Amino acid sequence: MGTTRFIYWQDDDIWLGYLEEYPDYMTQGKSLEELKENLKDIYDDLTSGAIPYVRKVAELEIA
Repeated sequence: MGTTRFIYWQDDDIWLGYLEEYPDYMTQGKSLEELKENLKDIYDDLTSGAIPYVRKVAELEIA
Protein backbone atom coordinates (compact mmCIF):
# COMPACT_ATOMS: atom_id res chain seq x y z
CA MET A 1 0.00 0.00 0.00
CA GLY A 2 1.38 3.39 -0.98
CA THR A 3 0.41 7.01 -0.86
CA THR A 4 -0.55 9.65 -3.38
CA ARG A 5 -0.96 13.39 -3.06
CA PHE A 6 -4.28 15.17 -3.37
CA ILE A 7 -5.50 18.74 -3.47
CA TYR A 8 -8.58 19.68 -1.43
CA TRP A 9 -10.57 22.62 -0.11
CA GLN A 10 -13.80 23.32 1.70
CA ASP A 11 -16.63 25.26 0.03
CA ASP A 12 -19.30 25.98 2.64
CA ASP A 13 -20.26 22.52 3.96
CA ILE A 14 -18.78 20.47 1.06
CA TRP A 15 -15.20 19.21 0.76
CA LEU A 16 -13.86 19.16 -2.82
CA GLY A 17 -10.69 17.61 -4.13
CA TYR A 18 -8.76 15.72 -6.78
CA LEU A 19 -5.68 13.54 -7.04
CA GLU A 20 -2.58 15.54 -7.97
CA GLU A 21 -1.68 13.05 -10.71
CA TYR A 22 -5.23 13.12 -12.15
CA PRO A 23 -6.48 16.74 -11.94
CA ASP A 24 -9.36 16.16 -14.38
CA TYR A 25 -11.19 13.84 -11.97
CA MET A 26 -12.62 15.87 -9.10
CA THR A 27 -14.90 14.54 -6.36
CA GLN A 28 -16.57 15.77 -3.18
CA GLY A 29 -17.63 14.68 0.27
CA LYS A 30 -19.66 15.90 3.23
CA SER A 31 -16.53 15.56 5.39
CA LEU A 32 -12.80 15.34 4.77
CA GLU A 33 -12.91 11.62 5.57
CA GLU A 34 -15.70 11.04 3.03
CA LEU A 35 -13.71 13.00 0.44
CA LYS A 36 -10.67 10.78 1.08
CA GLU A 37 -12.79 7.64 0.62
CA ASN A 38 -14.18 9.01 -2.64
CA LEU A 39 -10.66 9.84 -3.83
CA LYS A 40 -9.58 6.26 -3.08
CA ASP A 41 -12.51 4.98 -5.18
CA ILE A 42 -11.55 7.24 -8.08
CA TYR A 43 -7.92 6.13 -7.80
CA ASP A 44 -8.99 2.49 -8.01
CA ASP A 45 -11.12 3.20 -11.09
CA LEU A 46 -8.39 5.23 -12.80
CA THR A 47 -5.62 2.70 -12.21
CA SER A 48 -7.69 -0.40 -13.00
CA GLY A 49 -8.61 0.69 -16.51
CA ALA A 50 -12.31 1.09 -15.67
CA ILE A 51 -12.17 4.67 -17.02
CA PRO A 52 -10.92 4.93 -20.62
CA TYR A 53 -8.61 7.64 -21.99
CA VAL A 54 -7.30 8.79 -18.61
CA ARG A 55 -5.24 11.99 -18.76
CA LYS A 56 -2.31 12.21 -16.33
CA VAL A 57 0.22 14.78 -15.18
CA ALA A 58 3.91 13.93 -15.58
CA GLU A 59 7.27 15.67 -15.48
CA LEU A 60 9.64 15.96 -18.42
CA GLU A 61 13.37 16.38 -17.85
CA ILE A 62 14.84 19.03 -20.14
CA ALA A 63 18.59 18.93 -20.81
